[in-house]
Amino acid sequence: MSKDNTMQETGTVGDLAALTDVIIAALRTVHDPEIPVNIYDLGLIYRIEPKAQGFVEIDMTLTAPGCPVAGEMLSWVQKAVQDVEGIDSVKVNLVFDPPWDKSRMSEDVQLELGLV
Repeated sequence: MSKDNTMQETGTVGDLAALTDVIIAALRTVHDPEIPVNIYDLGLIYRIEPKAQGFVEIDMTLTAPGCPVAGEMLSWVQKAVQDVEGIDSVKVNLVFDPPWDKSRMSEDVQLELGLV
């Protein structure tokens, strides 16, 4: 995808879906330091919203509100997504509603961690 046609003011649903898939792939490169799993499959990403002109807004949470690397994790997410071609700006919102629990993990991760 070229930077010029990835995010246009009137992007098509297909373009946005493809871009979202690339953003998800980037998010899967960020791992929770306490659990050897990427943050997307861990269920920490609540919303990915590509917007016009290369801007993306992401809502994410943490496994616990007192996470010692909270600030660092937000910048890891921002950097991973900002490195996606066509993305110029990323806003990461830290949210705690609804609270995270293990049911948000993908089935593969639950199996990997022996939770099912």
